[in-house]
Amino acid sequence: MTLHLAVALDGAGWHPAAWRAEGARPDRLFTLAYWADLVAEAERGLLDFVTFEDALGLQSTRLNEPDERLDQVRGRLDAVLIASGVAPLTSRIGLVPTTGTTHTEPFHAAIGIASLDHVSGGRAGWRPQVSGRPDHAAHFGRRVLPPLDFSDRADPAFTRHVAGLLGEAADAVEVVRRLWDSWEDDAEIRDVATGRFVDRDKLHYIDFQGDWFSVKGPSITPRPPQGQPLVTSLAHDRQPYEFAARASDVVYVTPRDREDASAIVERVRAAEAATGRAGPPLKIFADLVVFLETGGAADRKARLDDLDGGEFVSDAHIFTGTPEALAGLLLSWREAGLDGFRLRPGELPRDLVAITRGLVPELRAAGAFRTAYDTGDLRGRLGLPRPANRYATAS
Repeated sequence: MTLHLAVALDGAGWHPAAWRAEGARPDRLFTLAYWADLVAEAERGLLDFVTFEDALGLQSTRLNEPDERLDQVRGRLDAVLIASGVAPLTSRIGLVPTTGTTHTEPFHAAIGIASLDHVSGGRAGWRPQVSGRPDHAAHFGRRVLPPLDFSDRADPAFTRHVAGLLGEAADAVEVVRRLWDSWEDDAEIRDVATGRFVDRDKLHYIDFQGDWFSVKGPSITPRPPQGQPLVTSLAHDRQPYEFAARASDVVYVTPRDREDASAIVERVRAAEAATGRAGPPLKIFADLVVFLETGGAADRKARLDDLDGGEFVSDAHIFTGTPEALAGLLLSWREAGLDGFRLRPGELPRDLVAITRGLVPELRAAGAFRTAYDTGDLRGRLGLPRPANRYATAS
């Protein structure tokens, strides 16, 4: 069975001192050429897709507020615009940007991702992300959010706050999905003789009324080539697992070892049952931060730790070692029921190149990775069918 493989791109790499490493390109971080080079490398490695991180505030070492550090990368380009910019420069790899749901109107998210699917020829995905930080809310001035106290996740107040953020996100995804369906596939008729560009009977109001949004529709963008672009989410616990089961096609999880991976897969499947998920089961990808090279990967990470003033830690498992060893780990963890992996390169472009030119050949030699792209659309690559239009079916 072919293993699915994606990479998560963020700044100069996931280690906060990566921008100071030899071979880093900090002077190009805010150029399209930088991102185009990275995505082109990922496509040369035949990876399934790349994801682009985003947020509604400057990066911070603190969970609830900005910090005062000047020795780490701060600032970023908009993820959807990066993906749209590199789309015409690539031909096969999937492009999955992140956007916030807490402060972004779902109508804007819907047309942005639909537009990306059109310009990429059916390779778009989306990662909706909640934002609970008070300073993010202050950028918009429409609401006040209390800080999340991560020290006691069993606190009912914490649970209610997270449930509210995820409930809003679930409504946002539902609005987006309905807007993608608000144009039937053949709504554009472009009949020059009669002067009719669209068939108005094939554009539909979605008339969504929920706790967070009231959206009439239809979209201003025709239905995406995939019908429904891929929706992905990152989850660490029961509530996010249930959000993923309700709203997503792919979920990224963060196991520490194979046994933990098996337990997480069971929890994700339980969340699907608890939410009454309809349609294909979630594709489950495990996230790992990787520092790869034939020798000295751990020493390289240690040098970056020294530059940053402390040991780098992550929500995901951190792997330091050879591409061969990582291939063995991925093949072992896959037996826990995982569909694939999303790797976070510790240092860019170095660890991305090690993935495409070191890890991929190892997986290919084991018969676990493709030798060519077999489909142009992202959903098809993951074995997901193109969904029927809900409004066309109803009519």
